[in-house]
Amino acid sequence: MKIDSLGIKEALKLKWQQLMFVNAIQKVSGFTRAIHSISRNFGSTKIERGAATLFFVNQDGWALTCKHVAQWLSQADAINKKYVQYQTDSQNLTTGQRKALAKRMGFDESKVAEMIVTFVDCVDHISNIRFFLHPEYDLALLKFEGFEKVSTSGNPIFLKEDQRAQPGEMLGRLGFPFPEFSNFQLNQEKDCLEWLKTGQTRSPRFPIEGMLTRFLGDKNGKVYGIEMSTPGLRGQSGGPLFDSEGRVVGMQSRTKHLHLGFDLEEKEVIAHGKVKKVNDYAFIHLGECIHVSVIKDFLRKNQVIFAEG
Repeated sequence: MKIDSLGIKEALKLKWQQLMFVNAIQKVSGFTRAIHSISRNFGSTKIERGAATLFFVNQDGWALTCKHVAQWLSQADAINKKYVQYQTDSQNLTTGQRKALAKRMGFDESKVAEMIVTFVDCVDHISNIRFFLHPEYDLALLKFEGFEKVSTSGNPIFLKEDQRAQPGEMLGRLGFPFPEFSNFQLNQEKDCLEWLKTGQTRSPRFPIEGMLTRFLGDKNGKVYGIEMSTPGLRGQSGGPLFDSEGRVVGMQSRTKHLHLGFDLEEKEVIAHGKVKKVNDYAFIHLGECIHVSVIKDFLRKNQVIFAEG
């Protein structure tokens, strides 16, 4: 009876942990938002969709994302201004003259000529966004301006005890890696990309779990990151890393690919009744996240109010 009792307790504990992650995802979803982009290369009508993630820190319009995401966003204005300049200068030119102008301006079919961005369900109005980039790590603050209301529910609780999360703990990440939005078009008459009020405006959020495997340190030995046993997916960059209680432990930054050495070359296998020779080079894909201690230090430096727990 004692063994049975212990077994029941373990089963209940496991079930409770599973439920806590369900609750944690619901909690974190309240302040995690998608960034959508559409772009096209010079001379192309093919539109590429892109996505990234941010999460709000408080109701004053402060949000966190990756530095590489912030740099990607800040490139949009420069890209679009250059293309508008080309459109203006190329009016009334012959085909040959337009080609020469494009070459002088550095345009070709491999270069992005136009890119527009929207922040999904973030604030009711945006007049400006200020970017604050961390000098060393892949971390950035965004300050939304000109809004009356932040379109989020709840604020994140950052892990108070920085060293509480240790290798072996299961953590979750949340983001928007699979863009399914369709509210855009190429306006053929104006020759420009534009957002529409019709179509699918959102993409489903996507959580992924993983085990904390190792900490990441810089050349001075300072712990700045967390390595996870599973990859962070494209589009999850800037999304929160959280524990089973929904407390923020870090932020998804990048994914690295480590060669396992289990290489197969000219390996004979039988597929669909036929002998084939295949090659396979195995890699493990590990997510890297910015540590909560770095995030909190950056928030304090910029005098941003946040909650700990």
